[in-house]
Amino acid sequence: MSTTELRGRSDRWRIDFLLGAWQMLPLLISVIPFGLILGAAATDKGLSPLETMLMSGLVFAGSAQFVAAGLWHHPVPILVIVASTALINSRHLLMGAALESYMRLFRPAQAYLALFFLADEIWATALRRAAEGPLTPAYYFGLAIPFYLSWLFWTMLGAFVGGVITHAERYGFDFAFAAVFLVILFGLWKHQRRLLPIAVSAAVALLVWKLVPGVWYIFAGGLAGTAAAALMVRSEA
Repeated sequence: MSTTELRGRSDRWRIDFLLGAWQMLPLLISVIPFGLILGAAATDKGLSPLETMLMSGLVFAGSAQFVAAGLWHHPVPILVIVASTALINSRHLLMGAALESYMRLFRPAQAYLALFFLADEIWATALRRAAEGPLTPAYYFGLAIPFYLSWLFWTMLGAFVGGVITHAERYGFDFAFAAVFLVILFGLWKHQRRLLPIAVSAAVALLVWKLVPGVWYIFAGGLAGTAAAALMVRSEA
């Protein structure tokens, strides 16, 4: 490959990466309250700032980390924490399946690394990009790397200033999760018919949340929405 071709590939990689980082910028702001609250909650449970940062870096799953922090006590209920976080993160099976057909430009190593960085915000933005044009590794990692580093920074900062953050609901931080997911939902909604799987998923999740203790409502809502979407596609075929 000539020097000109190498330079051209490098320029395309840089442009796609910067585009991904730019389009992720608004969602980086949403990480701030999540990270601060999680860091404070982990500190309150006895985790050090270093342990909190390691949890964020190795697990990188905000909702699962919140559940783990909530269940954390001595002696540590390892099986309960593992089962609960695995159930919550089971939605990643559906998210990964939805992205798989758009990752034709990814080498195997890039695809596996991309799946490690898979988070709701990254997934939604990547899926929206894939609907408009090719999803390149550079664009995906432009989304993922700034988001990942931001998550590490804010959770560690929350761990250091944990005692200062009290009554998060006073600042609206408790609504931050709902607000972000509403933005993701409306960003992906292109047609009124898309409302049916969303409505089915929400109804089933609410019903299971009301009747079954634990976090089974996440798994049930995801399966119900997927089944409804599959039935819609089948009826249109």
